[in-house]
Amino acid sequence: MANYKDQFIWQKAKNLAVIVYKLTNNYPKKELYGLVSQMNRCAISIPSNIAEGYGRKSTKEYLQFLHIALGSSRELETQLIISKEVKIIENIEWIDLTIDKVNEVQALFVSTINTLDK
Repeated sequence: MANYKDQFIWQKAKNLAVIVYKLTNNYPKKELYGLVSQMNRCAISIPSNIAEGYGRKSTKEYLQFLHIALGSSRELETQLIISKEVKIIENIEWIDLTIDKVNEVQALFVSTINTLDK
């Protein structure tokens, strides 16, 4: 593939970031500089690290960025779990659906990393 945007994993990660931004628009304003800011940074970090790693010269470097993106996805998942447990929004189902999307992206990371790390 000639472009990182052609990668399925990047497309799913970018879509996840959009979902997180839409979700956090429903969070209380008092969380704007706390949880909302942190979650949005994590969500943006995931596809951004895929893109940056894809532009590197070696598979080893790309794998390093995939690991960083995987870590950001786990950080985001933790923040979503906390959001759910404190009932930060009324519609908890939105958080559950977002956690499902995070898990899908994490599975893609693990699969991709395992394939490239051979």
